[in-house]
Amino acid sequence: MKKTVIAISDETAELSSESISILQHAGIAVRPGRLNPSAYDCEPTNNDPATIVAVVYEVPLGFSSQSLRKMSQKARSLWPAVPLIACITTGLDRGNELGQLILHAGFDAMAESAAQLPALLREVEEQTESGDLPRPFKRLPEQITFMLPASLRKQQLCGAFALIASLHAAMCEDEAGSFAVNGLGRLISADRWAIYLARENRADRLRLGALVAREFSRDHSLSFDHEWQRELLETAVSAAAVAGKTAEEAVTRMMAVKRSEKGNRIVAAPLFSEDRVIGVVEGLRRVPNSRAFSRAELALLTAVTPAIAMALSNSVRIAEAERLSSTDELTRLHNARYLRQFLVNEIKRARRYHTRVAALFLDLDDFKRVNDLHGHLVGSHCLMEVAGLLLPSIRDTDCVVRYGGDEFVVILPEAGSEDATLVADRIRAKIEGHRFTGGRRLGISFTASIGVAVFPDNAPSPRQLISCADQAMYAAKAANKNCVRLAATSDPSQAADELHDLTQSEKQFQRIPDERFIS
Repeated sequence: MKKTVIAISDETAELSSESISILQHAGIAVRPGRLNPSAYDCEPTNNDPATIVAVVYEVPLGFSSQSLRKMSQKARSLWPAVPLIACITTGLDRGNELGQLILHAGFDAMAESAAQLPALLREVEEQTESGDLPRPFKRLPEQITFMLPASLRKQQLCGAFALIASLHAAMCEDEAGSFAVNGLGRLISADRWAIYLARENRADRLRLGALVAREFSRDHSLSFDHEWQRELLETAVSAAAVAGKTAEEAVTRMMAVKRSEKGNRIVAAPLFSEDRVIGVVEGLRRVPNSRAFSRAELALLTAVTPAIAMALSNSVRIAEAERLSSTDELTRLHNARYLRQFLVNEIKRARRYHTRVAALFLDLDDFKRVNDLHGHLVGSHCLMEVAGLLLPSIRDTDCVVRYGGDEFVVILPEAGSEDATLVADRIRAKIEGHRFTGGRRLGISFTASIGVAVFPDNAPSPRQLISCADQAMYAAKAANKNCVRLAATSDPSQAADELHDLTQSEKQFQRIPDERFIS
């Protein structure tokens, strides 16, 4: 099924022909339209969500924060389950302030150029499938500081500090949530503690999804002892809980709330991160014989929620930093750091199941001439366009890497030399037949030389596989360029177990014969 994006526009601006051309060359269909449903050939609600990758809005030069927010809210009401992407128009200042403005207006992601759209759409699609797509949240009206109630007893004070201290050891979002509910169960008595995160934004309403929840027994008291430390490492926390009206009210009012809901006693407090509401903590006491949460307990919950929110927010930042460390900033493709681990894992799998792994090493012919004639900004834009051509030419299980400069590597798991050569020639023909705009509608033409190597036919290890593909690429260069060459078959006597050496040296750069590095 062909991927489709909906290109929305206001009354003064439409998606540029350059953006449409880039998306179409990347194999993505574009359905233009306006936010008035009557302007479409069919009602937006009749669309099959599975065919729509995203809704794209090209931010015009004369935009305002009010117009951006109005645009995002209208788009959410028509396509509530589809990611919303803003594309920056040429001439706008691309800075952190603009990015924050777009995020706060309700957009899920931002492309700094139309040429980034194909790679960004694939990234958004992958994050949407895994449920990790960041969503816009409500603003925090005022700064919140850490302040424990003065009336705390010694045991409660020690417990509050133990809870806050445990959050510093959390390595991911799930751990932070698990540590928080385990601590809250000891700090404030309840039958269940749960944390819900704001996963989606439909129009102007947040949708809360359960991160963690845990049932507690109130027949005996729980203390911050060795049993607590053991549970931090061993307890698996269930996420089978649904946020009630009290939790939604706490998010809407941006303050802690305690209510009776379906006969149960509920307390809920929102979680703030900087200027956003990222979720809510909810405690529940079931009937019968359940007392309401006291004001002191409500104050204590409000006091520890900033630490919980900070732990959750920091874990997300760490995960995002790890993702960025393996992503090329310009093309949004994977980088050489990611290639190393991906290739090691695929070679291990190929050894185990006796399959093949193919590597394509692609180098753009005479690309320096583009930089010399038109400048490096045009050259960078062309590299983003190359990325947009590579992605639709491969399978979802394959890997595309910007290796450095104008060099790209494509890894094809479970592909032999014949299949890999066909893919390489298809990529070569695409680049040869494409007219690159350079962001200025220049119509630049250039070609690519591609080397192909296959494990274990041409190389016995990940390092040698890249080296053989690189050498085959130079053979293509020597054959008047714009062609594909297959690496020579390796000598079986050279098959040493270099995979073991590669995995044992995680913190070292791996040198290959022609002085290149897999970092």
